[in-house]
Amino acid sequence: MRTLEMGPAGLAWRTSSYCGNGSSCVEVAAWRAHDRGGDRRIERGALGRVAVRDSKDRGGPVLAFSAGAWKNFVGGVRAGEFELN
Repeated sequence: MRTLEMGPAGLAWRTSSYCGNGSSCVEVAAWRAHDRGGDRRIERGALGRVAVRDSKDRGGPVLAFSAGAWKNFVGGVRAGEFELN
């Protein structure tokens, strides 16, 4: 996991359908950053990393996960590994 100083611009951010109005939610976006001729840019839709941010603080920090780490996390959520009992 990395923390980005500045959120990637131009990403298609998504919020879970389970997120209600006023809830504490996160937004996710797939992205890949690369250099081309010294010009750093972000490509939307490329699953190189997954960016995550707080839906209530869209200008705040953005966490970046590798595609593999995100896949493992989602698998854990689906398997109930993070349920609070």
